[in-house]
Amino acid sequence: MPTPAEELLRTYRPLHGLPSLAGITSFELAQQPGLSIEESVSRLLRFHHVLKRLMESFTFRVPEEPIYELKMAFSLHAHYCAEQATAIRERVAEMRQPPLGLDKIPDPHLETLLLELRYAPTASEFVAGTYGVLLPALQRGVDRYLEQANPLADHPTCRQLRFAQLDLTEMLNYGEATQQALSERIENEVSSDWLTLLQQLLTATGDLDGTQPREAFTGAPVYSEQPRPIQKVPQRDERFADPYNMGVHAEEFLYSEEFDPRDKTLMMYFKRLREIDVPEMMATIIHETDGQPWAYYRDMTRQLWDEARHAMMGEVGFVSLGINWPEFLQVNHTWALGLNTQLAPWERHAVLFYIEQGLMTRTGKRYEWEVGTASGDTLSRTFQDYDWADEVLHARIGRDWYVSQFKDLNEALAYGDACWSKVLMNWSAWKEQGLTEHTNWWPGLYQQFCTVQNREPDPAALAYHVTYETSRADLEKLSVSG
Repeated sequence: MPTPAEELLRTYRPLHGLPSLAGITSFELAQQPGLSIEESVSRLLRFHHVLKRLMESFTFRVPEEPIYELKMAFSLHAHYCAEQATAIRERVAEMRQPPLGLDKIPDPHLETLLLELRYAPTASEFVAGTYGVLLPALQRGVDRYLEQANPLADHPTCRQLRFAQLDLTEMLNYGEATQQALSERIENEVSSDWLTLLQQLLTATGDLDGTQPREAFTGAPVYSEQPRPIQKVPQRDERFADPYNMGVHAEEFLYSEEFDPRDKTLMMYFKRLREIDVPEMMATIIHETDGQPWAYYRDMTRQLWDEARHAMMGEVGFVSLGINWPEFLQVNHTWALGLNTQLAPWERHAVLFYIEQGLMTRTGKRYEWEVGTASGDTLSRTFQDYDWADEVLHARIGRDWYVSQFKDLNEALAYGDACWSKVLMNWSAWKEQGLTEHTNWWPGLYQQFCTVQNREPDPAALAYHVTYETSRADLEKLSVSG
């Protein structure tokens, strides 16, 4: 015979048959005790630690990863992890638990697992371990939390974790497709014993959320006890055959009144694709800058992703024009190379802000949007519209974390200019060393563009041949070596 409570639950109805409890759950589920605050925070701290370390590991691998597609995906997934870690930090701060313990390592076995992935020497190992072992465990932990939490009492956490599920699902789908695409490399380069080690570490920590039975860990770490510094020299795949090439000065062409906006759009797509080097540089700032508030790393990781997104805009732009870009242009890495190997992290940040602030002028991002608009290429107009908006955000990030350390904006800009002037671009030396011929690839690209567009080339545009030998991207003179 049902109890009075069971009978009432069977017959209880909201007025007019309206959805119960604001539509978030049923009375049956809302009566389950769920997780206590202590249990909730314990799991959230583990999720936070994993997301924080993953953000660091994804950015750590950006400069050293040669494959462009992986470099872009790691940039995106670093951003996702930073965003979700931020949301968890804010939720934990609401849950009556000071001190929050957000910077503590929740379990040594979990930490070992995370560092095994970060310092794994090959992309195959990182991909197999991160997307095949760690992220599925994180998804299991989030799923268990949502199954066991009281959906009414703990609605703020449940809502945030449902957003996290969206990012996790996207990352896992990408990881599955990537493991499939790289299956032969993974089979040849990833030790099954190492993957077993990762699983053993998960078991030793009670699965990622710490809720499952544990077994003593008897294995030996392979990579986590051999930390290595972040790669300073950006690595590129075979499509970037001439990374030292500084034979085509894109800005001189773009700012010249001599050339048609339609032709300038082609050069802007090159400039966007060339922004691969900004994540390669920003990753080193993030990893070599300690002791900042969490918001600093969240903001810098967002900007790193934006710059990767800009590079993909350039890639899409060339595809939209019917141009297979690796056949016709050389995308260099010299800006990131110079800053990473010649400047300290703070000096790199100074140069970054100096450039961002310069793009806020009338001849900066607004001008590029106007060129895209005048060109008749509606895709270019859209890309430059959002590129401009992103740069406004990046200038704000720079003001918050860089300018705030100076007396005023002018002092901050002067320091950034001075830092950039310190960077020696070895234009002649690179040629003498046989690293590049600084080939003028522009005529071939432009001719192909005109062929695809069924239009006659502008003789002046076709003859364009200005290099970066004596001036940098903002047209200021730079130091050169013999």
